[in-house]
Amino acid sequence: MRDDRPGAEDPVTPEIAEVLVANHRDFLRFVERRIGDRALAEEIVQDAFVRSLDRGDEIRDSAVGWFYRVLRNAVIDHQRRQTVAARRLEQFAAELGSSGEADEELAKVACRCVLELAGTLKPEYSDALRRIDVDQVAVKDYAAANGISPNNAGVRIFRAREALRKQLARSCGTCAEHGCLDCTCHASNRP
Repeated sequence: MRDDRPGAEDPVTPEIAEVLVANHRDFLRFVERRIGDRALAEEIVQDAFVRSLDRGDEIRDSAVGWFYRVLRNAVIDHQRRQTVAARRLEQFAAELGSSGEADEELAKVACRCVLELAGTLKPEYSDALRRIDVDQVAVKDYAAANGISPNNAGVRIFRAREALRKQLARSCGTCAEHGCLDCTCHASNRP
């Protein structure tokens, strides 16, 4: 079924589609060599196949040669997107790095509030949270200092964080769920 409207594109014929599918492994190797990631290469090839189905009118001589050009352009587009994403990530990291003072103040406020709530938990949970999350002691070092296995310490900090999360939700309500950092909760509101 052909679309004769002006600007309509001819679909790839079943014969051409069969040739392209028969060369799938070669196409995949071509992209993988340039990308370095098999899963991503498969995604790019599949996407190129799908986008090419309605572009049969662009094939002049060899369907395989034409598809290699399509893949080359897809790889170039992918690399451009990666470059832009990396640049944006670097800019974001630079912004975070330049706002150190505000982050320190925010950490002090959040830590003060959280430490008050942590004090309402079991003593071993409160201690684990202070040492591991606030003082940045490694879990294995915390375990050694407390005479427990690293696995036990991992379970303890997991349970402590869950208990703190529940306590925070009880104390601060929806404020905690939505990430409110301007804590206006008062000690009188806490259990």
